[in-house]
Amino acid sequence: MSNSNDKILILDFGSQYTQLIARRVREAEVFSEIHPWDMDEAAIQAFQPSGIILSGGPNSVNDEDTFAAPTCIFEMGVPVLGICFGMQTMAAQLGGAVEEGVTREFGYAELVTSGDSSLLRGIEDKAGGLLDVWMSHGDKVTALPEGFKIICSNDATPIAGMADEARKFYALQFHPEVTHTNQGTAILSRFVHEICGCARDWNMPHYIDEAVAKIREQVGDEEVILGLSGGVDSSVAAALLQRAIGDQLTCIFVDNGLLRLDEGEQVMDMFAGNLGVKVDRIDAEKVFLDALAGVSDPEEKRKIIGREFVHVFQAEAERLPNAKWLAQGTIYPDVIESAGGKNGKAKTIKSHHNVGGLPDTLHLKLLEPLRELFKDEVRELGVALGLPREMVYRHPFPGPGLGVRILGEVKKEYADLLRRADAIFIEELRASGWYDKTSQAFVVFLPVKSVGVMGDGRTYEWVVSLRAVVTQDFMTAHWAELPYSLLGKVSNRIINEVRGINRVVYDVSGKPPATIEWE
Repeated sequence: MSNSNDKILILDFGSQYTQLIARRVREAEVFSEIHPWDMDEAAIQAFQPSGIILSGGPNSVNDEDTFAAPTCIFEMGVPVLGICFGMQTMAAQLGGAVEEGVTREFGYAELVTSGDSSLLRGIEDKAGGLLDVWMSHGDKVTALPEGFKIICSNDATPIAGMADEARKFYALQFHPEVTHTNQGTAILSRFVHEICGCARDWNMPHYIDEAVAKIREQVGDEEVILGLSGGVDSSVAAALLQRAIGDQLTCIFVDNGLLRLDEGEQVMDMFAGNLGVKVDRIDAEKVFLDALAGVSDPEEKRKIIGREFVHVFQAEAERLPNAKWLAQGTIYPDVIESAGGKNGKAKTIKSHHNVGGLPDTLHLKLLEPLRELFKDEVRELGVALGLPREMVYRHPFPGPGLGVRILGEVKKEYADLLRRADAIFIEELRASGWYDKTSQAFVVFLPVKSVGVMGDGRTYEWVVSLRAVVTQDFMTAHWAELPYSLLGKVSNRIINEVRGINRVVYDVSGKPPATIEWE
């Protein structure tokens, strides 16, 4: 964590933006953790927060079985910031009133600040205390609790922000955590630094030192195994563990035949060659392709790939009888999304294969050295540990690999063609400067043939689709408007250099309604 005890507790009421709050706080170099809205009072007291943020959420405070903040947070003497639903439950719980609004606000709005609050003073987009913000609400506060004053408003929402300066309670109807609120970062920074008094000491050098010490304390002189996929999370976990325990770490790299071009060699060169990590490379291409033969349903393919990985990993792990720990690249969003509140009221978004570990038959203790970090922090850690930037900042690659970028049945012929086509696309994106402008880019193999002409002859060969998107959070995405000249060059190279492909198309679907991956 950090050198001080400064930390912000975020209570989650189910907003799609809750993770963004935590990320913005950490970007301000202050540690933060997300917990369900129904966190026990004892756990809150034990956490010892420097400040508390109440997230937004889809519920209404006027619903019969609504969520509510633990009453103890208003009695602890620490600053509290309510956002959207967090503002509404603060108002309702402290004696104010919340009603269903006649006019609902979703999207951009302009507010005027009062100019005399510790939270918003001097923060503006335009002269006169005007703020451009992002709203997403139906209900609104219609009467202030005792001791509060209005700190921002507009015609549609007369109480768009409120504050009790004496108790350091603040609330905003808009979302400061999203990029659409221009001054959102400044507002959250004001809250955590000036109002909560937190120091700027959540940073990578401190994290590495403390993480290494923690790993050594946990593991002692016992041995650790790690499933190394070549992805960012497992690669950074391997580098951190190598820094902490050296030869006590053994990585198992399962080459399933569904990796990118030359990826197996790159992983071995990086970890076994450059970092001196013990890596057992398992050639399991035939095992995976045999298991996938004849299967075209995407979900079934995912299950088969996951099952076979467990089987291969388990067999190899049994050959390391001295290993007592299983290390995984679990990161903080995995932990948050797989957690539910008590009584089942905080909904689990989705389960993750790497939260909870592999089968109990492995008889190993679980070690998750990255479980406090967001993806951007993991990348920063990787660079600090000496991993190449181009590897750490690679675009996301799905767990099932090319198995879900080959539509329908997976065959070795298809995987080989796709690998080469994808490598050309990525090479040209890097050369043109477009790789870092896109968030994810890849090629999809379509199991259909089309007629073409090469030289004086007719061809009847396979079709591939290029896919490139721009996104901030991967929840929504726009297709990348790549230059025609670049698309033309990629198409020509693929058709000329990858025998078996004679047509290249470009996917111009956004998310929604499409997903980023095709399967």
